[in-house]
Amino acid sequence: AKMATIPLGFNIDAPRWDQSTFMGRLKHFLNITDPRTVLVPEEELDRAKALVEGCRAGLVPPGSSQEQLLYAKKLYDSAFHPDSGEKMNLIGRMSFQVPGGMALTGCMLQFYRTVPAVVFWQWVNQSFNAIVNYTNRNAASPISLKQIGVAYITATSTALATAVGLNLYTKRAPPLLARWVPFAAVAAANCVNIPMMRQQEIINGVTVTDGDNNELGCSRRAAAKGIAQVVVSRITMAAPGMIILPIIMERLEKFPFMQRIRVLHGPLQVLLCGGFLLFMVPAACALFPQRCSLALSDLEPELRDSIMAKHGDKVPYVYFNKGL
Repeated sequence: AKMATIPLGFNIDAPRWDQSTFMGRLKHFLNITDPRTVLVPEEELDRAKALVEGCRAGLVPPGSSQEQLLYAKKLYDSAFHPDSGEKMNLIGRMSFQVPGGMALTGCMLQFYRTVPAVVFWQWVNQSFNAIVNYTNRNAASPISLKQIGVAYITATSTALATAVGLNLYTKRAPPLLARWVPFAAVAAANCVNIPMMRQQEIINGVTVTDGDNNELGCSRRAAAKGIAQVVVSRITMAAPGMIILPIIMERLEKFPFMQRIRVLHGPLQVLLCGGFLLFMVPAACALFPQRCSLALSDLEPELRDSIMAKHGDKVPYVYFNKGL
């Protein structure tokens, strides 16, 4: 097949929007967390990957428009890991966060009254989170099956202990407090699940580069900063739906028409969760730059000294992928 050269000055890996601003990052994540990309067939994703890789090599099929190349990059970013280039499992993709998250959050908010229901839905949610955290880790740090198992069990236990403990504690509290128990459990579990799933990064460090992507070494402090930012993002992602929605439902359920359609309360919560997540998934991902930076002075002394010895003061900041 004949190949055409790419348009002059077009770099497929250059972000379309300024990643140093929140609005630029929001547009970027609205693009790649688009839930519609979940429905794209596997063959089309593979074609998008081939087109992106061809474009990187400077060759594209004749007649390819810039729009086609940008759409291929959108599909590539939504389905392939930024470090390894491997196709991510469907459940772990950020574009699946809206459909997956809305179903799980809706169920957690609806079935919070009995301990067995709390245990079941928190367990399902933590299983989903474990898959998402594993899929979106910094893939340069391999993790063993045993470590995945330990991470999964500790995160799930934390969520269940928090949820069941608070559930029993709020039996005598106002009804609204009981509705906020799922959020407290999700927040507590995120603080455990993400660092545990990505423990290799904390133990061995993540690869840091200079501004031109030249590798400089591995830093544990960089890993800790990246993971802390991801924890904040994930809790922010869940917060509005899990805090505001219970207040809305508490008010709505007082109306006579709502008491007549109790069977629809669950589906209604799921739909409302979807509305919150459609905006909150990209907004929470956009809180911090994906290409995270750390000042040279904040690195481990031995890594800082080795960079200073090689490059002098030419590298004030190092950069790394924080994961999502």
